[in-house]
Amino acid sequence: MQRRNFLAAAASFLQPSPTTSWEWREYGADPSVTRFAPLNQVNTSNVEHLETAWTLETLPAGVRPQGTLECTPIVVDGILYLSAHGLHTHALEAHTGKLLWSNDGFDGGRRRTTAAGVSRGLTYWKDGRDERIFAPVREHIFAINAKTGKLIDNFGSGGAIEVQKNLGRDADPSMASTTPGVIFQDLLIITSRPAEGPDKSTPGHIRAYDCKTGKMRWIFHTIPHPGEFGYDTWSPDSWKYSGGTNCWGGMSVDHKRGLVFLGTGSPAFDFYGGDRKGQNLFGNCVICLKAATGERVWHYQIVHHDLFDYDIPCAPNLVTVRHNGKPRDAVAQVAKTGWVYLLDRETGKPLYPIEERPVPPSTVPGESAWPTQPF
Repeated sequence: MQRRNFLAAAASFLQPSPTTSWEWREYGADPSVTRFAPLNQVNTSNVEHLETAWTLETLPAGVRPQGTLECTPIVVDGILYLSAHGLHTHALEAHTGKLLWSNDGFDGGRRRTTAAGVSRGLTYWKDGRDERIFAPVREHIFAINAKTGKLIDNFGSGGAIEVQKNLGRDADPSMASTTPGVIFQDLLIITSRPAEGPDKSTPGHIRAYDCKTGKMRWIFHTIPHPGEFGYDTWSPDSWKYSGGTNCWGGMSVDHKRGLVFLGTGSPAFDFYGGDRKGQNLFGNCVICLKAATGERVWHYQIVHHDLFDYDIPCAPNLVTVRHNGKPRDAVAQVAKTGWVYLLDRETGKPLYPIEERPVPPSTVPGESAWPTQPF
């Protein structure tokens, strides 16, 4: 169902304040993607008294909805930023709902001002007085001045990154950006959503762009090229034609260690791998990269040669757990397999035993299912 409004709720007996000691500044709340707010004004004793504080209408009367609204807003210095109908970006006073500015993409008719598709959220970056919002809109990621709502024209190509470029081969025209990237220092690290059908697809390589210029600084090939680690886990020419292996659930960042973490989906086609024989790294993997360079630190594959569309559907959570009586920094990854994988943050080794067990072979002509899977 298309959601037309963005609503804010407040307890009727609380006075809204323009400032707070904690704000939801990132897509997953914080770099660790805890999705947790350490606020206690709203609790089990008063939640029943919540009432609408304000609403924002993002769909003009008589206009047919396009796409779906899946945005998790962010709040920075009392300003709420969100993506809404048409994938337009808006900035509001968080405590009043007053609209400060809206941005609908390129000026001058270079594209339609209303786009169908999905945007799950936005990314905020600041360097001195330079404040920017990075907004994924289909095949572009816009750089928007956080104060004025204007495109930053000298960023990338006319104010945007084109996600279908810099992949080393032609991209599927449907390839888009749907989930916000993460920030490490002056880098915007991004993901993508390629097609996953039996026809031509595009690899979901992970890329980092300069936050000021929009130039690509590094790329990690999720389908390895010749000479790269993991190349021999595919058919020899898979890097030329195979696709998928993308991250669509988001990423997390350990700023102290300088590491970025992500989970990948299945290679394309999702349900047949006769043309990509092998284990297929880095499909269906939890991956740790050096955030400054994109160099692989470790990986853990939860499904070998996926034939079941067992994508990793969300960002890894960075947690500290008590293990064997001692605190341990770890990565917790929820997966479609129904398990939560708990891995050492620096090595990627499982904290609890996981064994490789034989599984039945495929009976599909031309298919070569991997003989074992992790349990």
